Amino acid sequence: MRIFFVVNAYSANGETGRRWAEIHAQGMRSLGEISCAFTEQPMDAIRLTRWALRGGYNCIVAVGGDGTLNEVVNGFFDEKGPIAPDACLAVLPRGTGCDFRRTFGWTLKLDEAFERIRLAKTVPVDVGFLECEGVDGKPHSRYFINECSFGVSGEIVKRANETTKALGGKMSFMLASLRVFMRYADKEVELCMDGGNFERRPITTLTVANGAYFGGGMKVAPEANVRDGLLNVTLWSDYGLSDFVWKNRSIYSGAHTRFSRTQQYTCKALTARSKEEVLIDCDGEQPGKLPCSIRVLPQSIRLCV
Repeated sequence: MRIFFVVNAYSANGETGRRWAEIHAQGMRSLGEISCAFTEQPMDAIRLTRWALRGGYNCIVAVGGDGTLNEVVNGFFDEKGPIAPDACLAVLPRGTGCDFRRTFGWTLKLDEAFERIRLAKTVPVDVGFLECEGVDGKPHSRYFINECSFGVSGEIVKRANETTKALGGKMSFMLASLRVFMRYADKEVELCMDGGNFERRPITTLTVANGAYFGGGMKVAPEANVRDGLLNVTLWSDYGLSDFVWKNRSIYSGAHTRFSRTQQYTCKALTARSKEEVLIDCDGEQPGKLPCSIRVLPQSIRLCV
């Protein structure tokens, strides 16, 4: 394989950049010659991934958190579709939340990540595709590999990304959640799944999941399967600060799905609209707001597992 590392040096609170010489040396011992480039600004990982794929690299390694991974996934596609259908995606998790890796039980250990890349065992996995109103008010589209959600989650991600993450993923998202929940009220949203009729629902958060986890370890969609061609929808209604505090453990274990105010569905496509401002979270980033449409692209990217 020709391996190319797309590196977010600021991930893990800058530790990735500070330790890159050590990480790179360990990678060379495990994999032999590797090439790499550092992101310099938001969305730069998309550009670097496309450049590497068009240059003949057939394994792109996302070095960073879920936001970096999201950009690398978007780099596998352009306006015509997949750039190199036989190329594979690998993950060296170095971020704050790193929720995607939890679905597979991957740890943060470097030697384990390098061993996955060295063995080059790949499987095709699903990717989601989001279309929404961007933060600039213009139409925006984004691929995602882990999850897309809207409601209080969009507000929390916006808050978490505006503040320090020095306390780590779980604590950073927990503190952001507490602050947002203190002033948040459910939004009235109209939903349509798989071309059915629109139904109005009060929503605290609705998550369209490909992977099982989001928000720094919350097991929001325990039944999610990245290879089944379906999106797992989890809808929370009438959740407030007290629920988040007293039911916190169940949210992280996945037991929240047994509560009466949690509903679950599966679908291949979902459309949502609202008269209120409802912010979107996409793989830990905040790309825009409703209205939106989301659909699954079955087994459209190969992943090193």
